[in-house]
Amino acid sequence: MLVEFGEVIDPDVNSRVYALFDSVEKSLGDKVIEMIPTYRSLLVVYNPIEITFGEMSDQIGGLLDGIQGESDSSATREIIELPVVYGGEDGPDLDHVAEHAGISPQEVIDIHSGTGYLVYMLGFAPGFPYLGGLDERIACPRLTTPRVKVPAGSVGIAESQTGVYPNASPGGWQLIGRTAVPLFDVQRENPSLIKPGAEVRFVTVDSHD
Repeated sequence: MLVEFGEVIDPDVNSRVYALFDSVEKSLGDKVIEMIPTYRSLLVVYNPIEITFGEMSDQIGGLLDGIQGESDSSATREIIELPVVYGGEDGPDLDHVAEHAGISPQEVIDIHSGTGYLVYMLGFAPGFPYLGGLDERIACPRLTTPRVKVPAGSVGIAESQTGVYPNASPGGWQLIGRTAVPLFDVQRENPSLIKPGAEVRFVTVDSHD
């Protein structure tokens, strides 16, 4: 069952997605196989032996009535700071992003590291955070030809989003920097360092030492 809350990337829309996620988990967890939250929707995979479509629809409808007025409060968000080396080998596309924006590379760095970013969802790869709140001045299209291998920790820009590659993987985002902080480790109790609803802040550093 797919529940859609809107058509845009918006903090309030995303807050309602996770409010429903929490409500379904608490109320219907024994009947749910999996839930997949996104920017604006929640996919609920349920066990049809345990509950019918009509029953699930009624249950979720009731839960929706209870969260219509809810909105996220930035005061309660977990804040995660990531030290980032911008430019050079760590950020090979920084100059291109600056040229596209018509500003200097340092201005791109100052703008990118000058705000906090809401974690809207995890996807694409385990632990990959999609971060909202990127200043439109430094928005930049994806690469025409994706890289075969992007180093772990790479910080990238794609259109009006920014994100961090938790592990080495193919990717087409514009790379402007890199963090040495491990974002995903299967040996940890909670493998992903970053969780939806948190706030990520990038801190400029000169080296990974």
